[in-house]
Amino acid sequence: MENKPSLKLIDAILIVAGSMIGSGIFIVSADMSRTVGGTGWMLLLWVLSGLITVLGALSYGELAGMFPKAGGNYHYLKEAYNPLVGFVYGWTLFLVVQCGTIAAVAVAFAKFSGVLFAPFSEKNILFSIGSFSFSAAQLIGILLIVFLTWMNSKGIQYGKWIVRIFSSSKIIALFGIIILGIFVFGNQEVWLENTKDMWRSGTITETADGISNSALTTIGLLSALGIALVGSLFSSDAWNNVTFISGEIENPKKNIPLALLIGTLSVSVIYFFANIAYLHLLPFYGNPHGASIFEKGIMFADQDRVGVSAAFMIFGGIASVIMAVLIMVSTFSCNNGIILSSARLFQAMAKDGLFFDRMKNNNEAGVPSFALWVQCIWASVLCLSGKYGLLLDYIMFPVMFFYIITIAGIFILRKNKPELDRPYKVWGYPIIPVLYILLAALFCINLLINKPLTTYPGFGIVLLGIPVYYYWQNKQKTV
Repeated sequence: MENKPSLKLIDAILIVAGSMIGSGIFIVSADMSRTVGGTGWMLLLWVLSGLITVLGALSYGELAGMFPKAGGNYHYLKEAYNPLVGFVYGWTLFLVVQCGTIAAVAVAFAKFSGVLFAPFSEKNILFSIGSFSFSAAQLIGILLIVFLTWMNSKGIQYGKWIVRIFSSSKIIALFGIIILGIFVFGNQEVWLENTKDMWRSGTITETADGISNSALTTIGLLSALGIALVGSLFSSDAWNNVTFISGEIENPKKNIPLALLIGTLSVSVIYFFANIAYLHLLPFYGNPHGASIFEKGIMFADQDRVGVSAAFMIFGGIASVIMAVLIMVSTFSCNNGIILSSARLFQAMAKDGLFFDRMKNNNEAGVPSFALWVQCIWASVLCLSGKYGLLLDYIMFPVMFFYIITIAGIFILRKNKPELDRPYKVWGYPIIPVLYILLAALFCINLLINKPLTTYPGFGIVLLGIPVYYYWQNKQKTV
């Protein structure tokens, strides 16, 4: 059964926004603040990550208009370079990026469900064998993945309504926190204190009796900014997932470029003002040994849960419950968007003979159910392994690298295939794509220099895809 376009522009926008907004916005600001040491630098990083994301979205719009079919990025790389590059991207996506993200987000959902129901906590170990232990949070995470996979296997309309309801809910909730945090419960004295010397810099670490502030040189500051940018960029990632499901979006040549722009710009603005709200509610420079949530501030929020600390200043004692519900809604919606869209890319690879043959077919509901369930199984395995966080850390460089070469493909396609229909051409060409490539490249170079132990292994994961590609090629020839 062939897919029928049934997703409207608003659905595509919500897929972009829903896939981007997970738990990151509620957590990463704490680590970012300790890394750079100044409110101005932290806010600048959120602006910069928003700028990079929007520039990427504007550039992807041209590619999406040229190849408006399921699989998105896979097709862009295949057409601009060759099938090998497209496959290696898809391989990396399956092995770690998407399935690892699904696992990580599912367990994040489970961890916060433990706030509402203690037996769901990650501290509740159901059983252990040697060094392996299986917690209630892992079980809940796996059950969530299975449930969302089952829902999406029943037809696109189920995933669509989950996107509409839950993505809208978390966007409205974030707007509520921003309004309440800045205009209703915001403390002007706290804001003025936080912005008094906003461009100071230093890397802050906790000590036995307080904190240590390591001064940063100009080079050190640039390195620290690059390291801290990992948090805000990861929180802004997955915006390209909508391109994987192009074949099921009405008028994709027009709606996907619009969805990419509107979705990424909206989320970037929300992220920036969420941090403005944090700075109205909590001191930036906290004390790790503080007796209260307020004294611990943003830098040393319990378990880096800045969102929970900010909510406490608004809602009081029930804040943890309110934020737990919000983050559960956010992670539920985020995972649904990823599960819904990613399987379409794996299906596109199967149609080219580069993945399991059964993945290429739709079920009676018109969705690639086999691809969905293979994705579900591997994501569940990553939940069991407990290593997905490390794997995601390894893959951060390749993720940005693939963004770079995909956008570079715009130049290649304009030169090699000028005859292709381009209903949308990237605004400000060539400045916009070049600017994205330069900023993303600087980020990657910084990772290579300052995080070699987690950056270079990512190459191994990517390179492993090359022999696998030739395996599938040979398998196709022998059939």
